[in-house]
Amino acid sequence: MAHPVQLGFQDAASPVMEELLHFHDHALMVVFLISTLVLYMIVAMVSTKLTNKFLLDSQEIEIIWTVLPAVILILIALPSLRILYLMDEINDPHLTIKAVGHQWYWSYEYTDYEDLGFDSYMVPTQDLTPGQFRLLEADHRMVVPVESPLRVLVTAEDVLHSWAIPALGVKMDAVPGRLNQTAFISSRAGVFYGQCSEICGANHSFMPIVIEAVPLKHFEAWSSLMLEDA
Repeated sequence: MAHPVQLGFQDAASPVMEELLHFHDHALMVVFLISTLVLYMIVAMVSTKLTNKFLLDSQEIEIIWTVLPAVILILIALPSLRILYLMDEINDPHLTIKAVGHQWYWSYEYTDYEDLGFDSYMVPTQDLTPGQFRLLEADHRMVVPVESPLRVLVTAEDVLHSWAIPALGVKMDAVPGRLNQTAFISSRAGVFYGQCSEICGANHSFMPIVIEAVPLKHFEAWSSLMLEDA
């Protein structure tokens, strides 16, 4: 959960998000080193009155400042490609959930069950209870089991939406007439918040996403109760 004046990312709640955090730190260190080198060169060029005639025409320096950036780009690109493939990998999911974006709420269908689905609306400010977050709390949470590979099919009924959960490292566009898929594994129990990340109309800011990760036995009890109520 993000908090005021937070500078970094939210705590990772999935293996993919942990990889993304490591890659962010790796890329940030490369940028920091490049910035330090450039700043040093600027200060040196401005402050010194000496001129090195070998810097005016040097094949060796031209080779270095051509090859070195290429090597740095490769060091950034290889980990990035690895994570991209990891994010697209979906191996034998234990559960498939279909998330459908509407103006302006989400609906969820647990396709492995015969009749398990519900709509998820934002809880109005006047109905919030102590401890709930304004603009982030939903009347029905998407409940999932912990440490289980999950597949989410994302689509929309009317306009473009985007299903995003920062703590899980998940963001997938919801496109009318198209079925996109993503996957995640919740590595710990908890409640994770997200919002629609595609401008979708007047109430774009009022369609939150709430995922509650629980142990498997609690998920089975919840699903049985939902099926009884249906």
